[in-house]
Amino acid sequence: MTLLYSEVEEELRAAVRGLLADRCPPAAVLKRIESEPYDLDLWKTLAGEIGVAGLLVPEEHGGAGASASEAAVVLEELGRGVAPVPFLTSAVLATRALLPTGDALLGELAEGRRTAALVVPFAANPYRPADGVRAEGGRLTGTVTGVAGADVADVLLVPAGGRLHAVEEGAAVQVVPSLDLTRPVATVTFDGVPAREVGACDLGEVLAFGAGLLASEQLGVAGWCLDTTLAYVKERHQFARPVGSFQAIKHRLADLWLDVVRARAAARSAATDGSPVSVAVAQSWNAGVAVHAAEEALQLHGGIGMTWEHPVHLYLKRAKASEIALGTPGDHRAALASLVDVPGPE
Repeated sequence: MTLLYSEVEEELRAAVRGLLADRCPPAAVLKRIESEPYDLDLWKTLAGEIGVAGLLVPEEHGGAGASASEAAVVLEELGRGVAPVPFLTSAVLATRALLPTGDALLGELAEGRRTAALVVPFAANPYRPADGVRAEGGRLTGTVTGVAGADVADVLLVPAGGRLHAVEEGAAVQVVPSLDLTRPVATVTFDGVPAREVGACDLGEVLAFGAGLLASEQLGVAGWCLDTTLAYVKERHQFARPVGSFQAIKHRLADLWLDVVRARAAARSAATDGSPVSVAVAQSWNAGVAVHAAEEALQLHGGIGMTWEHPVHLYLKRAKASEIALGTPGDHRAALASLVDVPGPE
């Protein structure tokens, strides 16, 4: 296992970063979030021209047959741009759930012609997954809250009773207020909705896989906050000196840099290794680092950081929402303690 980026991964990073810089800079994200958060035109370009939608899909199903490491690089860049596209929800979570079935829908997802959403709460705990829907006689009944990506999904993939079901129409999807304005969540209700059973579903494994890759998105959020803050404190002057020249600021940013470096190692380990221990370590650390980096960015930008017009609040909201997504840091620490046989309190 290596934590270094390959040449292919760096080329993929450059392609995604260049497209986001041209089509979806943070200022552009800020302008659209109150009206139409998702940028589906950008998603079509990412999926069709760069091929990110099919990274995790095997070649025999029309995908790229890439590894989780490549998907992690994409998530880093999407995190840096708080890009409002359904990559995590469709190309990672939904695709991972569908992979063992070999269903024909994989080809459509890989080409970006359709998107899917896994109908579980975005805050679901990978170590205690639970179905919120009942399947009976080819129909689904139940309500699931806090589902990310459901409002733009062409197909809903619904776990029920250890099986995965595909729903293309008939479900009621109601977007609800969300802290992260760039990733809306919805309440999805099934009232005897017809569904097609597509195969078995190990929901805990799917959520754990998503949690491991979410650490890379959190790394991207933290990296943008660090880089942007460094640039700002070099330009901002106070008492005829750059703010960044003050020792207290230097110490805070040096500590933050170390946190981000550790977060990179944890995220890369979770993506390349993918073991339960690596995933638990990555989420135990990276979720908090993203929040800390965003809070430091907001504070060190001074008054402008507190305004709606500066995009730093988008990163803080993404970090805070992601902190409880796919298991809280506490959930992952508890799992890690169990995995490495650390005794708990008596």
